[in-house]
Amino acid sequence: MVTLENGTNFVADAVIVTVPVGILKANLIEFIPKLPDWKVAAIADLGVGNENKIALRFDKVFWPNVELLGIVAPTSYSCGYFLNLHKATGHPILVYMAAGRFAYDLEKLSNESAANFVMQQLKKMFPDASDPVQYLVSRWGTDPNSLGCYTYDLVGKPEDVYDRLRMPVGNLFFGGEAVCMDDHQGSVHGAYSAGMMAAENCQRYLLEKLGHVQNNLPLVSVVRHEMLETTNIPLQISRIIITDAIQFKPHNVL
Repeated sequence: MVTLENGTNFVADAVIVTVPVGILKANLIEFIPKLPDWKVAAIADLGVGNENKIALRFDKVFWPNVELLGIVAPTSYSCGYFLNLHKATGHPILVYMAAGRFAYDLEKLSNESAANFVMQQLKKMFPDASDPVQYLVSRWGTDPNSLGCYTYDLVGKPEDVYDRLRMPVGNLFFGGEAVCMDDHQGSVHGAYSAGMMAAENCQRYLLEKLGHVQNNLPLVSVVRHEMLETTNIPLQISRIIITDAIQFKPHNVL
């Protein structure tokens, strides 16, 4: 049973947990009974990185038709790069990428201040750049629904940390970019493939429970090629979605 903060209950035979690792590390979900020590250790043994995007939409294109635009400088606050979405979508949009501590520092700024900072960087390359007609700023590090962007290896931690995070606990199955097995960790498409894998393993568990398939069949560790070939994979360019209507609700899992 899954219980929301407002008291709403959802009863199910199995649960697929796909919340970001940042949420699990912050213990915002209460599991009853508690997760076993090996699963808690797997969550603790992974780091969570931060990368923010500042998307700038212009009335027209004034930059070359290349995938990336970058500037090299002595410090992380002076250098950076832009993704050229015009090349992929046809819209006059540049997306500034900020990672690490720099990404957290940008989150301390207002949206307007962040956009102004990015425009200063852009005008180092294009002094006559026009002002954007619209901008969007992500704040993944402090977003209560994510608390970070992607997982990464911590120095000195065991090599099997991802296997332990991926492993189900009874009727609890785990998805998300951290547990994908197709070399796309840290990406939307990695989370997508991991979700498909978790769903198939969950389905196998339920069928075994009902006696519809042979017992003790191995869990699926990779997504079948034929499944991917017949499924519409999301475009591998993530979009910034900013909304005040969705909030993470801590809940219990029985």
